[in-house]
Amino acid sequence: MIDSIIKEGKIVPSEITVKLLQEAMIKSENDKFLIDGFPRNQENRLSFENVIKISPEFVLFFDCSEEELVRRLLGRNQGRADDNIETIRKRFRVFEESSLPVVQYYDSKGKVKKINAAKPIPEVFEDVKTIFQSYGPKAA
Repeated sequence: MIDSIIKEGKIVPSEITVKLLQEAMIKSENDKFLIDGFPRNQENRLSFENVIKISPEFVLFFDCSEEELVRRLLGRNQGRADDNIETIRKRFRVFEESSLPVVQYYDSKGKVKKINAAKPIPEVFEDVKTIFQSYGPKAA
């Protein structure tokens, strides 16, 4: 079911996603988590915060043009069913309509760490490392 939803460029229902995340978080026995691509809409955000009772320390936002996104996704050659021009463009529209308001919400709370993802990949990686290092173990 999840695969068919993803192939259509749509978002998996919040109840399913939050339950899977909660199970994984409990099983991991960790106190810090990196959750990639979630929440993708306001419903996800509310469901996550209400069920799991956690608000993120920060949100990492990779800012990049649609053209660059298409170029990189089509060039990654991973054989994914959703790596085609039509699905990528649908996903970008869904992002603009559903996910961008979540980014804007967290930005209004001062929690967004924005990365210029149009830069060469090694530079983007260095920018990401810098952000995570600032949230790592504190020096004594």
